[in-house]
Amino acid sequence: MKSLKNHISLIIALFTVLFAVQIYVAVDRTIAAYETNLKNDYSIIVVSNKAFTPVEFKAMDTLIERSEAIATDQVLNRLQGEMTQKNLDLLKLTLPKFYRLYLNRFPTPSEIQNLQKRLQKNPAIVRVEGYAQTHDTVYKLMLLFKDVVQVFSIAIAAVTSLLILKEMRLWQFQHSERMSIMALFGAPVWLRSAVLFRLAIVDAIIATAILCLTFFIIGEYGWMDLLLQTVGIKIQLFNFIDDSIRSLLIALGVSIVLTMTIVIGNEEEE
Repeated sequence: MKSLKNHISLIIALFTVLFAVQIYVAVDRTIAAYETNLKNDYSIIVVSNKAFTPVEFKAMDTLIERSEAIATDQVLNRLQGEMTQKNLDLLKLTLPKFYRLYLNRFPTPSEIQNLQKRLQKNPAIVRVEGYAQTHDTVYKLMLLFKDVVQVFSIAIAAVTSLLILKEMRLWQFQHSERMSIMALFGAPVWLRSAVLFRLAIVDAIIATAILCLTFFIIGEYGWMDLLLQTVGIKIQLFNFIDDSIRSLLIALGVSIVLTMTIVIGNEEEE
């Protein structure tokens, strides 16, 4: 019963580490998807005295993906009847050209400032509006949320690793008699500690399986998908191929490294 309790404790500890890592990965994917949405919705307004082609705008900065002219026909149509056709034609010639620039990715605040400076170097460009204040607020909130989740995940992983070390020391004490007998017969350290590595590997596999089952259940109920769809985001929180392999490698890595730490520490004490 005591051995089973230690097994459960280690499995829960490994599951906690894997869950914290997966939450960080899911948050990173969510922010990346949100950045894509912002990139598609975000644009820079340019006012110029001459017409520019999309190729000319792309040549000004690699950040520019495409451009489109903002039609002024609606404004001119409203003035019809109030001005003569001659004055309308003259106004159409003197009216500035308006363009909307779309970027190939969601930029940082400094990238927006640099882009504005590059565009304004062109003498034909009168004004550039990047809506920097609104952009800065959204971008900083996103980075803050990501940093908080990262710190939280690291803290959980660090504390849980200490608990795993404690459980493995208990395993070592439980199997100390068997390991001492093997040492008397001249068995090498790796062979004496094979039982510890075997238990660690088995529990790592079980913890990974529980993680996959947990996210499968979350995906089946779909309440997280509904929550993300309210902000226009659709992502795969858990990729059962890539994420399962990564989680298994992390669980095996943590288990084996901490087991080696216990074994090497015990060997030095002897």
